[in-house]
Amino acid sequence: MSAEKESLTYRAAGVDIDAGEEVVERIKPLVKRTFRKEVMAGLGGFGALFELAGRYRDPVLVSGTDGVGTKLKLAQTLGRHDTIGIDLVGMCVNDVLVQGAEPLFFLDYFATGKLHVDTTVAVVGGIAKGCELAGCALIGGETAEMPDMYPPGEYDLAGFCVGAVEKAALIDGSKVRTGDAIIGIASSGPHSNGYSLIRKIAARAGNPFDLDLGGTKLADALMAPTTIYVKPILELLKAQPVHGMAHITGGGLTENIIRVVPDALGIALDSSTWKLPAVFDWLQREGNVPQAEMWRTFNCGIGYTLIVAHDQVAATLQRLAALNLAASAIGEIVPARGDERVHIA
Repeated sequence: MSAEKESLTYRAAGVDIDAGEEVVERIKPLVKRTFRKEVMAGLGGFGALFELAGRYRDPVLVSGTDGVGTKLKLAQTLGRHDTIGIDLVGMCVNDVLVQGAEPLFFLDYFATGKLHVDTTVAVVGGIAKGCELAGCALIGGETAEMPDMYPPGEYDLAGFCVGAVEKAALIDGSKVRTGDAIIGIASSGPHSNGYSLIRKIAARAGNPFDLDLGGTKLADALMAPTTIYVKPILELLKAQPVHGMAHITGGGLTENIIRVVPDALGIALDSSTWKLPAVFDWLQREGNVPQAEMWRTFNCGIGYTLIVAHDQVAATLQRLAALNLAASAIGEIVPARGDERVHIA
């Protein structure tokens, strides 16, 4: 007679349904704090419901999706899981904001090989906090436990955001003109870009995460969550005309501002108009990173930019200061010089 086969369960295969249910119960109050009046149902349904009726006359929906790159590896190395979710939200909602859109709702995807309840709750708690900062509702998501897909202790994240803007108020760069000013708004640090290079520089330096950078430890500077610009910029747009905006992400200052500038025009930035934050100074010196590589990899202290008419610079800077955003005029729009459309001096 053949031996009786062992009875197998999903848990024996590496998936703990009970742990997943515990995560859902623990995140419910965190998620509920993000809800707006337009949310029509809580967690648990197959699809999330959000009502638009009566809010917009001629709405355009604006969507975005992103992750946080290998900053995740650093978060996992340092055991800091409570702010990486803010990064996830920031990378998505700041992109949607560029068109002048208000982020309405957000969904997340969390995948891991073995579900660790406390870590998962910390990550989703950060996502909920990011949504509160952005004023959008966290109305759904997916927590996937996939044995053998990820090494122990590792997880991956993705985010998805939908916003809306009145069609007449859509900001698409079409109003940008020669002579317009470029205003740079301060970042909190590297945000969520360039971390493959950052981790390589840190590793070569012996991972000195306790290094003091003028009152801030290197670990804190590198893990500072992405600034979420949504609420103050939406306030600014109610009173201040803006011709274009750019979120400084992958590609740095070199490749992002130009994305919202008409083909016949270029940009000229003056790097003396803002101070390079200490974390970028350390990265450049320790990694011996060429200046051009810094510009095209990191935000170098400028996380978001506005393009405004030259005669609106003073008023715009005044309003940004009142909204607690540190900003300065960092350049202008110029005629394109052949294929050379970006100049940083």
